[in-house]
Amino acid sequence: MVIGSGATAVTLVPSLAGDAEHVTMLQRTPSYILSLPGRDPLAQLLRNKLPATLAYPLVRWKNVLLSTLLYQFSRRRPAAARKLIRRLTEKQLPAGFDVDTHFNPPYDPWDQRLCLVPDGDLFRSLRRGEASVATGRIATFTEKGVRLESGEHLDADVVITATGLNLLPMGGMSLRLDGKPVDVPEAVSYKGMMISGVPNFTMVIGYTNASWTLKADLVNRYVCRLLNHLDAEGYVAATPVAPPEGADLPFLDLASGYVQRSLASLPKQGSRTPWRLHQNYIRDVALMRRGRLDDEGMTFQRRVPVPTTEKAVA
Repeated sequence: MVIGSGATAVTLVPSLAGDAEHVTMLQRTPSYILSLPGRDPLAQLLRNKLPATLAYPLVRWKNVLLSTLLYQFSRRRPAAARKLIRRLTEKQLPAGFDVDTHFNPPYDPWDQRLCLVPDGDLFRSLRRGEASVATGRIATFTEKGVRLESGEHLDADVVITATGLNLLPMGGMSLRLDGKPVDVPEAVSYKGMMISGVPNFTMVIGYTNASWTLKADLVNRYVCRLLNHLDAEGYVAATPVAPPEGADLPFLDLASGYVQRSLASLPKQGSRTPWRLHQNYIRDVALMRRGRLDDEGMTFQRRVPVPTTEKAVA
């Protein structure tokens, strides 16, 4: 039995189904799950026709644009997105499957992260009878498995927990500035990568609606630009400042439990750039690769001379 229905669970279930007698995915709440080809046919075609230096950026931008369009469509037309995902899901499930119970989330698409499965491997396991889905809250563990609050008992020889993630901001570090602790939840995020009042400190927070490494790449490139600017202008520190109107928006806008549990330890974000954490790669490319380094949210400091005491010579 695998407890959960997020990315870890939907990856584990089909992987285990080939060796186990049967795998049950037990979820408290259904998730939106889409199937994508494990191999990109366009990428394979372009690699055969074009040099890698040209094929790679074309495929990369194709994937970026598709994921951006899906996210924007889901947020702007949630009812239509829900119907589309349901129709695609029904086509891959066995006949008579209880879609309303197991694949009908009570929230809109992208209120929480949407899961992708390669080549529909999760659905294939369900069609073959190698796996099944159960939905409900756990009442207790028993000697032979799990009993749900509904009274249903699910037998299990092995139980794997693929849920309960907690975000650990900055890897669990505690920040101190001039010997005083930094109150991170009271600070404001700058471009989603720095914290107001803290000089020369950056962190990587990836996208919640796309590949995490897309944002990591942009942050690392921005840091290199910033360091080069400090060297070129003779500065020793770059310190973000909070917006004059203040900021009180949550750092992340997902309703997922692991996000909500962690918001109290994350900085705030503002209502406008550069204090806004965009979930949009295209906007961030313009902001972080080409945007000004000396905008209204950033201050720069030079080295303060250390006073010296000269002795009088008789």
